[in-house]
Amino acid sequence: MTLLIGSLQLGFIYGILALGVYITFRILNVPDLTAEGSFTCGVAISAVLTMAGHPWLGMVLAAAGGAAAGICTGLLQTKAGIHPILSGILTMSGLYSINLLIMGSSSNLTLLGSDTAFQLLIDRLGMNKEAVRALLSLVLCAGCTAVLSWFFKTHTGLCIRATGDNEDMVRASSINVETTKILALAIGNGCIALSGGILAQYQGFADINSGVGILVVGLASVIIGEAIWGRRSVTIGLISAVVGSVIYRYMIAAALRTDIFPSYFLKLISACIVAIALSLPELKRRRELSAMKKRGKKHAGH
Repeated sequence: MTLLIGSLQLGFIYGILALGVYITFRILNVPDLTAEGSFTCGVAISAVLTMAGHPWLGMVLAAAGGAAAGICTGLLQTKAGIHPILSGILTMSGLYSINLLIMGSSSNLTLLGSDTAFQLLIDRLGMNKEAVRALLSLVLCAGCTAVLSWFFKTHTGLCIRATGDNEDMVRASSINVETTKILALAIGNGCIALSGGILAQYQGFADINSGVGILVVGLASVIIGEAIWGRRSVTIGLISAVVGSVIYRYMIAAALRTDIFPSYFLKLISACIVAIALSLPELKRRRELSAMKKRGKKHAGH
């Protein structure tokens, strides 16, 4: 039961990460590798401010730090003309030093003895610890999903969506493509960093390597969600990314619970899940093509 509840809680927390990856990967249609750096940035900022007695401010500034990282990547792409993948790598590399600076040159911090947002709610509501963790994670994730769903229906949000669909058409419509790209990257990385900030308080510590492989987690969540609902509206896409995150956490928990794989196989299992999920559309296309050829031969025989 503890494993089931814990996976649900982590599913909601990483669901916010999935929202950020969905924005850059699907809506903006740009491969952004900033995620590993911005996630750790959120972890670091949230941990430091929680230790200083400001856990809620830590979450807010974690999102702001991630947004700043996204802006940096966007400026490298649009103003410096650097390839999107290289821009993300450069920002991610630079963030490693910045994150260490935020953490006071320490590779890890413990929040033992500090009041996290979860602990403050537990003390105030007097509820079960796991129930409060699940409730706060759900509320934050649902809130982010609702706000993003509303935002992408506004004029600015529609401009971002149009930029991802057809950049040349948007540019011909006198919309500033560079601004929309920078804004989308800022929002996406803000969500990713917020996820890291919540996770730091949830697990009670911060580590400089928290973001290693985190992009795979976000991609897995997005792809698994799309495998269930398909690629429809933005609102459905955002919701499916969160649901995909929850399913992904249960898949990981089930794989590790069987004792077939040791715990250090987590990254390999994650990579395999993403590879399988990404290959599903191509496998489906090939199966349909094969079925069409068989029908064609059958009709030709008659």
